[in-house]
Amino acid sequence: MPATALIDWDDAYSNFAYIPNGFEYPAKWLAEAAAFRAEMHEEGLLKTDLEYGQHSRNRLDLFMPRGDLRGLAVFVHGGYWMEDFDKSAWSHLARGAIAHGFAVAIPSYALCPQVRVSDITVQVGLAITRAASEVAGPIHLAGHSAGGHLVARMATVTSPLNQAIRHRIRKIVPISAIADMRPLMKTEMNATLHLDAVEARLESPALLEPQENIDVTAWVGAGERPEFLRQTALLANIWSGFDCRVDAVEEAGKHHADVIEGLVDPDHQLTRTLLCL
Repeated sequence: MPATALIDWDDAYSNFAYIPNGFEYPAKWLAEAAAFRAEMHEEGLLKTDLEYGQHSRNRLDLFMPRGDLRGLAVFVHGGYWMEDFDKSAWSHLARGAIAHGFAVAIPSYALCPQVRVSDITVQVGLAITRAASEVAGPIHLAGHSAGGHLVARMATVTSPLNQAIRHRIRKIVPISAIADMRPLMKTEMNATLHLDAVEARLESPALLEPQENIDVTAWVGAGERPEFLRQTALLANIWSGFDCRVDAVEEAGKHHADVIEGLVDPDHQLTRTLLCL
């Protein structure tokens, strides 16, 4: 019998090559984010560059709602833990939650290879803790791609968050998350990530036990690469065997770049799911 073909893992994680005009999205995000930041700054509802650590990228922006404050939402961006995105590209994603009375924190974090993925997990925990010190009430976490991995890590028993913060978390929505890090060791990007077998296991949410009673919805675009559909289903499948609430949503008509756009719309099901509305 012929040998089974090996998976091309670089292709499996190549998102924008399979999205029509995919490489135009970063400029689109930056323009929409800049317009929203200007709007919020003019209204006095934006707190910029709040420090949560020693690194120059350990900063977050905090967008405040116009009316009564109902809680805190945090969005963690992606970019495979190494691409040069920061908080300024994602500001517009706060619009949906703000309309429902939630403050929204969007942090930057240091990138590989200057730090390891496990270091970024710790940084995101610090960022959430700093934002939580600014805003009372329940905490709702969302993240996209690598950011989805990072917020899923906050739901595990090895989360860097302390118990007081964990008890405030009401909902976590990993969007197009990487739940099993091990395949990334077989990609060219591992020359930057420097994942080894130990770190890959310890940083893979699907290989870790979720906290009891945590509420998680793993969200992915139905038109995404098969690997992201597999990773989303994997997380929901494994965690459904524990004492937590977990489900998965494949959003029709969405790919890896536009699956986050629901966060801009107060009435979109992604926003409503994140905020438990």
